[in-house]
Amino acid sequence: MSLRDRRVQYETAGLDTADLDASPVVQWQRWYDQAAEAEVAEPNAMTVSTIGDDGAPDARVVLVRAADERGFVFFTNYDSTKGRQIDDDPVAAGTFAWLDLHRQVRVRGTVERVGDRESDEYFASRPRDSQIGAWASPQSQPIADRQVLMARVEEATTRFEGLIVPRPPHWGGFRLRPVSVEFWQGRPNRLHDRFRYSRSDGPTGWTIERLAP
Repeated sequence: MSLRDRRVQYETAGLDTADLDASPVVQWQRWYDQAAEAEVAEPNAMTVSTIGDDGAPDARVVLVRAADERGFVFFTNYDSTKGRQIDDDPVAAGTFAWLDLHRQVRVRGTVERVGDRESDEYFASRPRDSQIGAWASPQSQPIADRQVLMARVEEATTRFEGLIVPRPPHWGGFRLRPVSVEFWQGRPNRLHDRFRYSRSDGPTGWTIERLAP
């Protein structure tokens, strides 16, 4: 089947204002839980789009490890391409795509580093091999071949043998603090349901509006 002719009809019950929580993070948590229950692969996967040095968007997938009213937290090497881009221009967009449920959530906002304690606690919860990898990989930097990487892994493994692996100073968390969150639910005939939360001075801190598909 050609790309032009590939079509999926989204047969869902849809989404209405009455279905939405006043908080976009609570609403996101509902959808995340449903995606996890439906065994969607990596339901916490978020495509993070940042701004490159050339002013163009740059996107990649990360795993969200915490979500609350402050925003969505992911961890990375601060010296990576996305880390440097965020430090230079601390804004980003995040996209969750739960295709099995015909759902998408789009988040736009500012980005900040989380505190050292939060980064330390998460790093300590990681498998040891992942901790070693955080020390070994010069993320986003060119390397001659995989042997270079494996030699660095061996060096880090030897260095921390018999020791607790500390968090590297160049590794930690970022929090995407939303200023707008859009929920998209697929419907038949491409007449999808879309609702956007935007920051406001109202009692809930958010306004909600329906968008045309």
